[in-house]
Amino acid sequence: MPEDLPAGKEALLEIHEISLSFKGVKALSNVSMEVQEGEICALIGPNGAGKSSLLNVINGVYRPQHGEVVFDGRHFQKITPFDAARRGIGRTFQHNALFERLTVLDNILAGLARHGKTTFWENIFHVGRDRAENRRFLAWASRVIAFLKLEEHAGTIVSTLPFGIQKRVDLARALVSEPRLLLLDEPMAGMNQDEKQEMSRIVSEVNSHFKTTIVLIEHDIGIVMGLAHRIVVLDYGSKIADGMPEQVRNDPGVIKAYLGEVYE
Repeated sequence: MPEDLPAGKEALLEIHEISLSFKGVKALSNVSMEVQEGEICALIGPNGAGKSSLLNVINGVYRPQHGEVVFDGRHFQKITPFDAARRGIGRTFQHNALFERLTVLDNILAGLARHGKTTFWENIFHVGRDRAENRRFLAWASRVIAFLKLEEHAGTIVSTLPFGIQKRVDLARALVSEPRLLLLDEPMAGMNQDEKQEMSRIVSEVNSHFKTTIVLIEHDIGIVMGLAHRIVVLDYGSKIADGMPEQVRNDPGVIKAYLGEVYE
């Protein structure tokens, strides 16, 4: 189990009565939740429960028909993914969205785009602030690469790497932008049990080392129970449970809708 969070922490993320429909089909229905600063919050539920849709609302991929998101005290209903990133919301996707023909290092450096201060001409001719900025970006990317143990792969074309390593690169690209909130959409999908345990360890260390608040989607209940401070359960677009792992795993509604049996 993860270490308990200090009492009295402020909510970094608040979701207020979010509803989202696509051509009359409800993806989310009046979903409300809070994520405490420094917390690892897991979203679980059957396929089609609305988990990825909720992440897409938080980082501006989707605009809900009703409700609002509050991040770090700022209210919004409409936001773009770029603005979400600028505010400090990082994101990985279920299917890697890496630049397949670029190296691991270049993919990770792409995550620093929102921090760039150079002008177009400074960047083209490598003058003015460009050189100093490049040195600073490379130093920070190298730190993240070392933290995630990707040094031996830094110069490798990312498409040639095993799937588990690509998932780590995707995480590194999101982490290098120094997000306050990191949204992880099935970071362990497609991994074997050993790879899942390693990624779970990495996510926990990201949370503790960088003080990053994390919301993640994961289907492996054993992993979730050992990693998350709190669990939110969705079913058919509605929230059916929200609490500590011990509370959620024994909730009759959760057992019926998702777990099938009490987790041992």
